[in-house]
Amino acid sequence: MKRTMISPSNYIQGQGELDNLGSYVGEFGRKALLVTSKSSRERVGVYLDRAMRNEPFEIVDGGFGRECTKDEISRLTKIGADGDCNLVVGLGGGKAIDTAKAVSFHLGKPVIVVPTIASTDAPTSRLSIIYTADGAFEEYFSLLRNPDLVLVDTGIIARAPVRFLVAGMGDALATYFEVRSCMQSDADNMSGGKSTKAAFAIATACYQTLMEDSLKAKAACEAQAVTIALENIVEANTLLSGLGFESSGLAAAHSIQNGLTALEETHNCYHGEKVAFGVIVHLVLENSPIEELNKIFAYCKSVGLPTRLKDLRIAEVTEEKIMAVARAACAEGETIHNMPVEINPADVYGAILAADRLGKVD
Repeated sequence: MKRTMISPSNYIQGQGELDNLGSYVGEFGRKALLVTSKSSRERVGVYLDRAMRNEPFEIVDGGFGRECTKDEISRLTKIGADGDCNLVVGLGGGKAIDTAKAVSFHLGKPVIVVPTIASTDAPTSRLSIIYTADGAFEEYFSLLRNPDLVLVDTGIIARAPVRFLVAGMGDALATYFEVRSCMQSDADNMSGGKSTKAAFAIATACYQTLMEDSLKAKAACEAQAVTIALENIVEANTLLSGLGFESSGLAAAHSIQNGLTALEETHNCYHGEKVAFGVIVHLVLENSPIEELNKIFAYCKSVGLPTRLKDLRIAEVTEEKIMAVARAACAEGETIHNMPVEINPADVYGAILAADRLGKVD
């Protein structure tokens, strides 16, 4: 039995760290393809300009559309190749970062990931999630290696909208429960190996950190302040969650998120918000003790994560809609099949409705 532990080559987190980007770029070359949206570029432009003054390097600005699609990856790969770029810098949220990682794979160049929000665990992984142009989940794209550097400036995270940080808590919330299920079923992790005790310990630490520091970190972010609690939650959302899921595997919670993207009304919800509801469905599928379910409901409500379909903009619940989600969640290759018990669309359909009903109870 092969056990594997997966991680980025380097992870650096702290207030003001973006100022040092030029010195990190210099380890790989002097000409970087920048993958970032217009809004992210505008939000952190002053910090990026300062980094370039501190340690000059050249940027080829490729921009970024709204979704991580195959067409967008192809477009940016061509720009990077034509510009003779030495490396890729992905700056922004999860979809921009996933796109940058995929582009670096196709170019065969290093990638530096600079998250400007702590809304997902995408920054550390060797995985890109591919969507259609209208935002529906299409497939997982496995890369050859993890990012060469993940650079997290918590000062920038603290000045981002609070909803992003809370969504990251939802994504991180799934880590412990999905890792636990994968270990029970002896499922393969994202590299085809088995989980290590280290990965389970990291997933456990992720969950404990969320329970201890989420409300304090949310308050800090509302005040645009960097505190120990905020640093802890950014680490949980980004590093602990990323190492935990990738080195142990995903299960039902993320499959439910993928299934929910089949409904257009959920497209304005963040990944982590859908994952949070997926955690509740995951626990219903496991028939987890009511005490555990109540703890998760209380946590989600305390920080503002969804506990009902209505919270995901699904105002009209119909059998057709929920079965569409259930079938997509159970598609071939989905991680729901890592659960310790066999699950089919009818099971998911029932679990979604039960989770929604439980979420309405105060």
